[in-house]
Amino acid sequence: MNDKQSARIENNFKYHAPNTTQINKYFEIRESAKKLAYLLLDSCPFSHERDTAIEKLEESVMWANSSIARYPNVDSTGAQPA
Repeated sequence: MNDKQSARIENNFKYHAPNTTQINKYFEIRESAKKLAYLLLDSCPFSHERDTAIEKLEESVMWANSSIARYPNVDSTGAQPA
């Protein structure tokens, strides 16, 4: 295992206490996903596919929040603020 792999594992398996900016981003993402989930419920027929779409939406929120928690000093372009 190299240093980069070790650093990634250390970062991915530690607690990341949120700051105010992150909390606001989490809220915005959850609220937007919730609106889409309701749209899916109203627009799609009752089916396994609809349930899967909602499940994947939940998964998407989880991964988005994880990226915000794990990389607080990286912006959406991949740059780190000066």
